Amino acid sequence: MKILVVEDEQKTSAYLKRGLEENGFVVDVAHTGEDGSHLAETQPYDLIVLDVLLPGRDGWKVVTELRRRGIETPVLFLTARDAVRDRVKGFELGADDYLVKPFAFSELLARVRSLLRRGPARQSAVLRLGDLEVDLSRHRAQRAGRALDLTPKEFQLLSFLLQRCGEVLSRTLIAEQVWDINFESDSNLVEVHMRRLRSKVDDPFETRLIHTVRGVGYVLDARG
Repeated sequence: MKILVVEDEQKTSAYLKRGLEENGFVVDVAHTGEDGSHLAETQPYDLIVLDVLLPGRDGWKVVTELRRRGIETPVLFLTARDAVRDRVKGFELGADDYLVKPFAFSELLARVRSLLRRGPARQSAVLRLGDLEVDLSRHRAQRAGRALDLTPKEFQLLSFLLQRCGEVLSRTLIAEQVWDINFESDSNLVEVHMRRLRSKVDDPFETRLIHTVRGVGYVLDARG
């Protein structure tokens, strides 16, 4: 199995290369986003371990370009950025896993092996429910063939609801996952954004997809 490590910190990249090679992997290392992109586009790899904060082209741009070019090599983000919004962004751009620094090598190795066991097939970047379609990689949403004009936060909220389709989500969970904040009972932040989202996703159409579960939260499904 061949792994590409894209990490600008020399000490970390050397540590990863040595540890992975000791466990039977062939490892190439790149220290910039540009070099990592070039190797990933021209060499066959079974997995890419990718830092986010890279000189020149950052990890977000690297994975975005790889997916745009149709390169489906699994990507494990390795980064000090531990906010929920960063993890969500990484997955939306096409990453397969996300590990926060500092990390235990044993955990990284377990995640690497887990990703490699999954094989080359990746979850589709396009999520659908009925006539609703959300393309995570292109940041586009449409319903019944009509483009939905969503703000970035509305798109993130809709994507989260669709990824957890059929599951009743509490206001607390939504606030944590979409806004990366601790929910306060006297805040109507979630309700305000949900009303705005419904005005675009539901109001112009016959079938409602976003439903309120009184006293609990919200659920996205096609029950009407």
